[in-house]
Amino acid sequence: MPFETALTDDVTLRALTEDDAEAIASAYGRNREYLTPWEPARPEAFYTQEWHKEQLRAQVLENSTGRALYTVLEADGEIVGRLNLTDIVHGAFENGHVGYWLDARFTGRGIMTRAIEALVEHARDELGLHRLQAATLPHNEASQAVLTRIGFERIGFAPGYLKIAGQWQDHVLFQLLLHAD
Repeated sequence: MPFETALTDDVTLRALTEDDAEAIASAYGRNREYLTPWEPARPEAFYTQEWHKEQLRAQVLENSTGRALYTVLEADGEIVGRLNLTDIVHGAFENGHVGYWLDARFTGRGIMTRAIEALVEHARDELGLHRLQAATLPHNEASQAVLTRIGFERIGFAPGYLKIAGQWQDHVLFQLLLHAD
């Protein structure tokens, strides 16, 4: 059964499909300036439907094998964000990494909080994961507020953790334990 849940009257969280390439390219194009300080440097090709068509094939395959859950936030047929659970490891770890962004026009409405809450519930109840982790830039207070509101705890600081906006940047690390045991 495909993953899908209504977040608000106008925004739905759902698993991505290979048909989303044009809408995702458009979403990144609309939010290019807004997202640049928070994401890896992107080649020009990244903003094209063709680039995303290639990526979506691999991401849909990862969804089908359980190695990831790549999703989109959609409003009136338009992609307005991404929420991804990647690097899913089962066995003794039962862990996944959470990453996300939201269209600048939709921030401040609690949408990403609801989206991550839905993902947390799915990760716990359907995927059987024990732990989720996330990382934010130290100055990304809005993202940190979303994570702490949901119950993620700060667990550390990682110098030079990811190459964001063309530079190796420090990150604050968070985790959420999904089971008490």
